[in-house]
Amino acid sequence: MQHRTIARTTVGAIGLGAMPLSIEQRPDETRAIATVHAALDAGVTLIDTADSYHWHADETGHNELLIARALARYGDDTSHVLVTTKGGRGRPGDGRWTVTAAPAHLKRAAEASAKRLGVDAIGLYQLHKPDPTVPWAESVGALRELHDAGTIRAAGISNVTTTQIRQAHQILGDRLVSVQNRYSPAVRDSEPELELSEQLGLAFLPWSPLGGISRSSLDGPSGPTSIGTAFHRIAVERGVSPQQIVLAWLLARSPAVIPIPGASRPDSITDSARAVELTLNTRELVELEDALPS
Repeated sequence: MQHRTIARTTVGAIGLGAMPLSIEQRPDETRAIATVHAALDAGVTLIDTADSYHWHADETGHNELLIARALARYGDDTSHVLVTTKGGRGRPGDGRWTVTAAPAHLKRAAEASAKRLGVDAIGLYQLHKPDPTVPWAESVGALRELHDAGTIRAAGISNVTTTQIRQAHQILGDRLVSVQNRYSPAVRDSEPELELSEQLGLAFLPWSPLGGISRSSLDGPSGPTSIGTAFHRIAVERGVSPQQIVLAWLLARSPAVIPIPGASRPDSITDSARAVELTLNTRELVELEDALPS
C-alpha cells in the first residue's frame, strides 16, 4: 500500500474507520474481527476508534476493546499499526451523542482508553468535538498535559474550525499532528480546514469520506446514497467500485489527506484499500470536480 505520514509516523494511505463495528446495526464479533484482520491484510496501518463508539449506555469503550482483541488475535506483528482514539463525546444509550470536553473528563477518558487498548501511551489521541460549555483553550490544554505526562504520544482535534485549529496549534505546537473533520464529495464544508491542515503540516483525516456514494453509519439504515454520478461513470470505465474512485479522488486532493472509510464487512475494507492503486488522470479529476455539488 502507498503510505502517508502523521507527524513522524508512516501509515497506509487508507485507514479503517472502526465505528460501524460497535454502534447500531453492528456485526457480530466474529465478522467484526474478520473485518479488522482484512484491513491489516490489505496493508491498512491506521485504525480510528473512540471511547464513544458503542451502542448501549453501559458499554463505553466497546470499540476500543474490540480493536485490542482483534490486534491480539491477528497472528502477526502489529506493532507498526497506529490506533487513534478520541475522547470528549458520550452515548447515553438513546441514540444521542453528547459532548463533554472538560479537562478532568478528558484526562480520565484518555487514561481509560489506554487501559482498554492495552498500551502504555496512546499513539494518537484526538479531542472528539469542541464542548460549547468549556473554553476551547482549556480542552486543548488538557491534551497538552496528557502529552507531557506521557499518556499520549501525539494529539489531534476533530470537528473543528480554522480558528480552533490555529488556537490549538498555538497551544500544542508540534504535539498537534492531525485534524479529523467530515469531508466527502457530498460534504465539503471543511475545505478551509483541509487547506490549513496542509499548510501547518497536519494530517487531515476525513470521516465519512464516502458521503454521497455510501451511507454513513451516522445516517441510519435509511440514509441516502447517490447513483449515476460522475464517480459511478468513471468507476464503470475503470472497472472498479465507485467507492474506490471517491477515495482516489480524496487522495488526489492533498498529500495531507488520509481517508478513514468505515467498514463492517471484510470485503468492504478490502475494496477500499485498493483505492491506493488508482491514479486518476487530469480528465477524470476535472470531470469529478465539475460534477461536485456547489
